[in-house]
Amino acid sequence: MRKDGALVPAIMLLLGVLAVQWLVVLPPAWVCSALAAMACMLLRFGAYGRALAWCLLGIAWACWRGSTAMDARLPRDREGQDMTVVGRVADLPLVGNDATSFLLNVDDATLGDTSSPLHGRVRVSWYRDAADIQPCSRWQLSLRLKRPRGLLNPGGTDSERSALERNIVAVGYVRDGAENVPLGATPFCINAVRAAISRAIAERVGDAHDAALLQAFSVGDTRGLSQHDWEVARANGIPHLIAISGFHVGVAALFGVWLARFVYLLFPRCGWRLPRVQAQAMAAMGVAGVYSALAGFGLPTVRTLLMIGIVALARCSRRHPTGAQTLSLALVAVLLVDPLSVLSAGFWLSFIGVAFLMVCMSMRGKGLHGFLHELSAGQLVMTLSLMPLTIWFFGESSLVGALSNLIAVPFVSFVIVPVTLVGMILLGICPPLAKPVFVGAAWLSHAQWWLLEKMATWPGAHWYLPEVGGWALVLATLGALWLFAPRGMPMRWLGGVLFLPLLFPSRMLPTQGGFQLWMLDVGQGLSVVVRTEHHALVYDAGARYPSEFDLGEAAVLPSLHALGIEHLDLLVASHADNDHAGGIPAVAAQFPAAERMSGEPERLPIAMAPCEAGKTWRWDGVSVRVLSSGRIDGPANDRSCVLLVEGAGGRALLTGDITAAIEPAMADALADGPPLVLSVPHHGSKTSSSAAFIQSVSPALALVSAGWRNRFHHPSPVVMKRYDEAGVPWLNTATSGAIQVNAPPDGPPYVADTWRQRQSRYWRE
Repeated sequence: MRKDGALVPAIMLLLGVLAVQWLVVLPPAWVCSALAAMACMLLRFGAYGRALAWCLLGIAWACWRGSTAMDARLPRDREGQDMTVVGRVADLPLVGNDATSFLLNVDDATLGDTSSPLHGRVRVSWYRDAADIQPCSRWQLSLRLKRPRGLLNPGGTDSERSALERNIVAVGYVRDGAENVPLGATPFCINAVRAAISRAIAERVGDAHDAALLQAFSVGDTRGLSQHDWEVARANGIPHLIAISGFHVGVAALFGVWLARFVYLLFPRCGWRLPRVQAQAMAAMGVAGVYSALAGFGLPTVRTLLMIGIVALARCSRRHPTGAQTLSLALVAVLLVDPLSVLSAGFWLSFIGVAFLMVCMSMRGKGLHGFLHELSAGQLVMTLSLMPLTIWFFGESSLVGALSNLIAVPFVSFVIVPVTLVGMILLGICPPLAKPVFVGAAWLSHAQWWLLEKMATWPGAHWYLPEVGGWALVLATLGALWLFAPRGMPMRWLGGVLFLPLLFPSRMLPTQGGFQLWMLDVGQGLSVVVRTEHHALVYDAGARYPSEFDLGEAAVLPSLHALGIEHLDLLVASHADNDHAGGIPAVAAQFPAAERMSGEPERLPIAMAPCEAGKTWRWDGVSVRVLSSGRIDGPANDRSCVLLVEGAGGRALLTGDITAAIEPAMADALADGPPLVLSVPHHGSKTSSSAAFIQSVSPALALVSAGWRNRFHHPSPVVMKRYDEAGVPWLNTATSGAIQVNAPPDGPPYVADTWRQRQSRYWRE
């Protein structure tokens, strides 16, 4: 095989797999079979035929894998029903403030006396008096399940895509009942070993945070890390180092090589039976394999393990593959094992990062000088080359990442990880000696984290950019390749020009007298963003749950960043109910200069001014007016602060959770004007949206913010029938995702986009 013989098949296979991920509907099984048969025939037709064959094989394989994964999801007629499920706990359970969450590999499922076709992983939460869930334990549980479904917002993550990639076929919670019983444990399971090592570290390291860092570095157990820790990691561009990364696996393989050398130094006669080179290769593969298993076989570790395996096999067979061929074979192996891995950010960051290093880096000098050059220049290459991907997947990048990685990568990989490995070995050989080793490693982790926390406060640590199209990503990636191309490439500085569409994306801002409105998808809650030409407001920010999942952080802030909103003028919490105001503190912390007000300021954890009826702001030809702060002596819902946004061509009425008792006053305060967009009161509850109110305000469009299959059954069919009878079109975030409405100054408001239909994919419900 030529030195580049694996490169073309790898690229063509990747293109075929990737093409399938843009489909809205997957083709039937016979099409996949036909493509696979055609690929087999094309293998005889020279180099071009073989290249096309690999592409068709990728299409057929990805179609079949995607179809089987979607078919494995919970049948729709089983949603919302109590099922008895038998399965084994996968991964490490997370014990939170309100629930214990874990993944369950389903072995059997029944609905009543009928067997149900459910196999795969189920993400489960156990609320109220949860049992002690241990890794690898088998359970019989009564579960109420539904198909995976997530929130879809500007700049947000696609949890349905993530569920498909992770083979999660349903999500749900444990129902109280006698059916919930343990069934024993699997005799040997690597996750039980990971949990045991994690507990041993916690018992030997006094400081809980230092222990959490060491648990992440040693066995990839990130359960002890807080949201603040992940913020520090993102600010420094080092999330890949927090859990076990591919580079750590490489260090473990090097540890195996040194171990084999030490053994052959003590027992040189071993070379008579097995040459040292082959022994070193086998030791590297063995140690790297064990370490990858302890990491939970994440994608970066699998990629590195495959590359180490290819090199080890080549050394044992006395071959010398190039770096490009090794990476190509690893890519082919990953795609053949799981083509859906291309849906994860880790796949692209892992393979493209290594590919850039291979193409752009060349050893200058030998020994320490060459190593230091590779280390410093490599961090610059990785930071800039992966910047387009990090912005694409996460909506932010870090300008201090190159310096942070220059410090953190060698310190973690060559100091903390080897010390931790020694401690893990001592746990099995002599447990008392493991404590001082782990304490020393924890002290090193503490010192490094102290520095990273300081660097996280530097300007540019969090660098947000508006959402961009795929073409900007491709141009920036090509620009990075051109910028860091080897010497001899003409005008390399022009590669920086290709970054401009990514750094300065075009935005369609409202003109004078017009505004844009987004009703965000925050589940069973409310959050609305309004932007004029130079100003913006946020009305409510979704819920914050006892598990510390905060929709202000998870949905509202990423949406503001993706929309390019860098300054917030007004932050309103309609009232203090959690589904409206839970995320308000997170948004306020990000935009401390914003004016804040609420209908129930006394019930909120941060200082907010009370709403004052009649108060008005005038921005860019658009007025924002407080219609009413509600009845002071009324229930919480009727104290909602109601806002009217009025431009030259359209209006928007933001109603919070007001009930029919307040609606007449709101209708009376609403004068005649241009067409009205109505935020349906109280998520479409039966207590709101009276027929008289709908007739009086006569909205041109109604928007409902509700959670998919929520327990309140919002919006009520009776209420939405009233809108239908009044001839009012309406949309629901539960079925549309985030909804964008444009109100231009020279025309009526119109729906510009809905995020669930914006980029339809076969994995979206």
